[in-house]
Amino acid sequence: MAKRTTSRQLSGGTGSGCQVTWEGKNALSGSVDVFDVLSDSLGNALNAIRVSTELIEEELRPHLDTLLTIAQERKKGVAEQVVENSILPVLAQVLWRKNCLTLKATKLVAELAREPMVRERCFHSGISSALLSLLSSSDQELLLHTGRAIGRIGYDNTLQQEKLLRNGVVPRLASVLLRYPANEVLVGVCLLAFCSLADMGEEDGSSMVWERAGHAAQGEWVFRGMSRNAAGSLSSTVTVVRLHEWSTGQYMVTVEVLHRCSTVFWSAHNKFSSTVRWFPMPHLTGWPKFYKVVKYSAQGFPQNGSWTAKVFHTLL
Repeated sequence: MAKRTTSRQLSGGTGSGCQVTWEGKNALSGSVDVFDVLSDSLGNALNAIRVSTELIEEELRPHLDTLLTIAQERKKGVAEQVVENSILPVLAQVLWRKNCLTLKATKLVAELAREPMVRERCFHSGISSALLSLLSSSDQELLLHTGRAIGRIGYDNTLQQEKLLRNGVVPRLASVLLRYPANEVLVGVCLLAFCSLADMGEEDGSSMVWERAGHAAQGEWVFRGMSRNAAGSLSSTVTVVRLHEWSTGQYMVTVEVLHRCSTVFWSAHNKFSSTVRWFPMPHLTGWPKFYKVVKYSAQGFPQNGSWTAKVFHTLL
């Protein structure tokens, strides 16, 4: 098997009273046409949530249900309307209240966080800090959707990653992972969140299967993740997450992505090496069993000129 390794380390208002409409441009004339893309129920839901001040549970629940259903369908333009109508600050308030609507609001945030426009505004709207507070919950379903939301907020967004890390997301996620090791789905969500925070996540990690590796040192936990669809393919990707508690409540997480090629691939490479250059890396030849490793480092975090890896040390 041939491997290429990539690694990172971690440590540690309301709007106006106007009705909801969408605007679009005519591709031919360039003129702007206003058209009602949202259904009446979605428009009513957005307006009702936006103008809510007391957050009465019975009044909000049906509107959150409507918005969650539409968000799960990934309707185009919904994220823009959620942002423009100041829905995120309202959802942050619901999360902070920790009542019977909290789980539903967390599910909604996790769905909306798939969209870059929503991710960019999660910190300033109060969503991120509210989610971090939920990681101390004992409700495993709530933890599942909270971890999923955090992972999606951090995906492909360096600014959100750094803000979450500075606010202590690593030890909180580590605590959840270690408290519920038998909950495979929850463990997988936490591991995917670590990958996103290391800027090595995938947009959709639902196909990943995780297993805990054996023979780890004391105070260290190692997990391997692989796509369900990788079996039998000529190449595959394996993600390795190492969690190390180097002091009480202080963790370092290392994320590695290994790109592996089967022996069939390398047999073909050797057979046709005279005509095809698969990997122009002559300085890496000679490894036993076609083991080829390429390591990449990232700029340090927090900023420290002496660091060459992305390491985050945070406290509970």
